[in-house]
Amino acid sequence: MEMQTQALSGGITKLALSGRFDIMGAQQIDSAFKGMIADHSKIIIDMEKVPFLASMGIRTLIMGAKTMKSKGGKMVLFNPTSDVEAVLTDSGTDTIIPIAHDLNAAIAAVSG
Repeated sequence: MEMQTQALSGGITKLALSGRFDIMGAQQIDSAFKGMIADHSKIIIDMEKVPFLASMGIRTLIMGAKTMKSKGGKMVLFNPTSDVEAVLTDSGTDTIIPIAHDLNAAIAAVSG
C-alpha cells in the first residue's frame, strides 16, 4: 500500500491511499499514517484507489479518527469504491468517520 500526501488550502491535508488495505497494507503505512494524524488537524483520506479493505485497515482508520477527535481535529473518507464503502457501512465505520463522494463536501466536512 502507498500513501501520497497533498496540502490543500485552509490547512487541509489530503492523504491518497492506493493498494489493498489489509494486514500487510496497514503495516506498510502505519507509522507514516500515525505521523500524519499527529501533525495535522484536518485530513481527507482519498480511498478511490483502495480496492480491498480488511479489519486491520478499518482498525488503522478508526484509531486515526479517535486520535483526531481527541485533539479537536476532523477526518473524512473520500470517494471509496462501492466494495470498500460496503465494508465501511457494514462495519459501522461510517458512523465514526464520515464518507464524502465530492471533494467540496469532504472539504466542508473537515472545515466545519
